[in-house]
Amino acid sequence: MSLSPHNYSFSAMGSNCELVLYATNNQHSDQAADLVMAETWRIENKYSRYIDGNTLSDINHAALTGEKINLDDETVELLTCVFSAFYFSGRLFDISSGVLRRVWDFSSGKLPSPSSIEQILPLIGLNKIVWVPPHLQFLHSGMELDLGGIGKEYAVDRGADICRSIGIQSGLLDFGGDIRALGPHPDNSPWKIGLKHPRKNGELLGHIHLISGAVTTSGDYERCIDASGKRYGHILNPLTGWPVSGLSSVTVMAEQCMLAGILSTTAMLKEDNGKTWLEGLGIQHYWVDEKLDSGGNIQLS
Repeated sequence: MSLSPHNYSFSAMGSNCELVLYATNNQHSDQAADLVMAETWRIENKYSRYIDGNTLSDINHAALTGEKINLDDETVELLTCVFSAFYFSGRLFDISSGVLRRVWDFSSGKLPSPSSIEQILPLIGLNKIVWVPPHLQFLHSGMELDLGGIGKEYAVDRGADICRSIGIQSGLLDFGGDIRALGPHPDNSPWKIGLKHPRKNGELLGHIHLISGAVTTSGDYERCIDASGKRYGHILNPLTGWPVSGLSSVTVMAEQCMLAGILSTTAMLKEDNGKTWLEGLGIQHYWVDEKLDSGGNIQLS
């Protein structure tokens, strides 16, 4: 039986999401697409910080009151992952750092005062939270968690699992640039993934060839403030409260999208040390620094 590509588009988590699924008929691909979309919206409804009354809202309400909260199995698994990433990254990958948006408004074009940043820093740090699964308790009132840094990646991985569970073995999921390939095209040719140039809008650095697994890119070019001749990107160091510098973009390939996203973001947070850190991990990666020098072990075409 011959396989043909079926394309789907939908919106979730503030992003355009694209599916390319190879199947023998529309019924099979439609079933997979419907399940992936339903699962993505379920995750968004459960963990979005923009929705009141969901699981994340309950967690952050507990942060205000200092109460201990009992979490469901899925949330325990997610938080176990992010706590591990927090310590693995040297306390840089920190989902409590979203409180910095109270002082950083990248749409304003203005820098916050150093004193306003200093006032926020005591509310940041997963080490200030008691995590004994399935119980979570905040030690400082005013802290909060934000799962936006892993939400899309988690949804991509869940979508890939769903597709494979119903027999889709070839396809691509692209949720706003967080990408996972189920397998190559039916003729065994790879997917060509374009990498955005971090400084030239609309231009590409080249293409990655992806057969299976995931690829994510973290960069400083999506939101930024230019002030006094200096560029301040939206990726904020949770230890200082200020935007990172050194690297302009980092692309990582891994088996799972969540892992790729955590590693690419952490490399950006490690600034100039991110290059050697990635090299030491032995993973597939490609970086571009602020001088537009580049390197890594991924070959672009």
